[in-house]
Amino acid sequence: MTPYLLAIDNGSQSTKVTIFDCRGHTLASARRRLKPYDISVPGHAVHPGDDIWDSIQEACRDAMAQFSGDPADIAAVGLCTIRFCRALLTSDGSLAEPVLSWMDERVSRPYEPGNPVARYVTTSSGYIAHRLTGRFVDAAANYQGVWPIDQDTAGWSSDPAAYAATGMARDMLFDLVPPGGRLGEVTHAAARATGIPVGLPVYATANDKAVEALGSGLEEDGTVLLSLGTYIAAMTIGSSSRSTDDSYWANFAAQPGKYLYESNGIRRGMWTVSWFRTMLEGSHGEELTAGMTGLEEALNAEASELAPGSNGLLTLPDWLAPASAVWRRGALLGFDGSQGRAHIYRSILEGIVLTMLNHTAAMERALGYRLSAVLVSGGGSHSDLMMQIVADVFDRPTRRTAVNDAAGLGAAICAAVGHGIYPDWGRATAAMVAVGDEFAPDTRNTRAYQTINKVYAGLTTFTDPLFRSMADVLQGLERA
Repeated sequence: MTPYLLAIDNGSQSTKVTIFDCRGHTLASARRRLKPYDISVPGHAVHPGDDIWDSIQEACRDAMAQFSGDPADIAAVGLCTIRFCRALLTSDGSLAEPVLSWMDERVSRPYEPGNPVARYVTTSSGYIAHRLTGRFVDAAANYQGVWPIDQDTAGWSSDPAAYAATGMARDMLFDLVPPGGRLGEVTHAAARATGIPVGLPVYATANDKAVEALGSGLEEDGTVLLSLGTYIAAMTIGSSSRSTDDSYWANFAAQPGKYLYESNGIRRGMWTVSWFRTMLEGSHGEELTAGMTGLEEALNAEASELAPGSNGLLTLPDWLAPASAVWRRGALLGFDGSQGRAHIYRSILEGIVLTMLNHTAAMERALGYRLSAVLVSGGGSHSDLMMQIVADVFDRPTRRTAVNDAAGLGAAICAAVGHGIYPDWGRATAAMVAVGDEFAPDTRNTRAYQTINKVYAGLTTFTDPLFRSMADVLQGLERA
């Protein structure tokens, strides 16, 4: 029998379900877009209805319908969902209210009891694990943010003060398993809903960025991974559970005992590219995927003909402000009438990469060493133009992942190790992860970007006072 692995990758904008073979090759895949967040209450951002589970059901059914092999040969399921979400469940495990998105301001605060039917508080992975298996068990490595988790042991804290500080009692929390740990088996009800064979074991992964890093082949060798998704971050692997300053933070990696060091990021990263495309199309766009539209191909071709700097156009990609500076806004600066759509497009890409270069440099200074080659994953990695800009700006060899869904592959690797298909993480990643195309920096372009960054790196010192003033003006207008 050839063991196959079904990977569930629930992201910020869509759910992807992929069936892999044990060499990491895709055999069937399906995607379902999530509905827009409900942001009708200021500061709140929730997934409407039961949207996460609905999207998983539909994507699973579609992937199973596309699969030409024998469903009996699917050995296991790997489950990866969005991090920083908070789900309140009733005593039977159903939703007490819609799941809070990572963008909801309440997830950054202690839990405040207010819903009388809420019996459990968990993550999005805890909720989906219960829907699949009927058990109150969750992935330990998906607990980031305000939870009474011990960062050293990846277990619930033994300090009563941690529960008081987070507002969560221990009996409200699920039991935890490490990456590759068994969450349970697919129930008859879940099998009917998803089309997944009943009884399949479901294995835990980690937070979605860590799982993406695993599926990208990121190792503890000084490589940096640039994740070009809805949220953009630079990441590397380490062994300490603590960061040395606020230029990066340490969260659980997708291998037990390791940690993912993650730089400051861009909260609506490649979404900004989709936003610009939507403005040109005049219709609702979607996160960048492997199949590029004709407009995207045209923009890439036109922007590739331009020199670094987009004829003086600079982009600050704060379309969603960082939590440390909530008054910030995105900006396009430097128009003089000579720029067209290709200049704007290239400037957005350059703004993203220059921002991430500076975030990465800050993390490197804190770590005390320079990271080497750059791996690139996520929807933005499918653009040759974006890959070349990354290579030129970072002045390092830059490789992209060979799969469209690195988080999905990471989930499959967790299932493969947990199920014993591979005896350890190293052999699983060696067998299942392949590296894609490599881009070398262009020396002339690198010099140009180094000159541009002398201006770009200090840009917020000029724009921050403006945006603070604008925020005060808008608050005054709202009160009037």
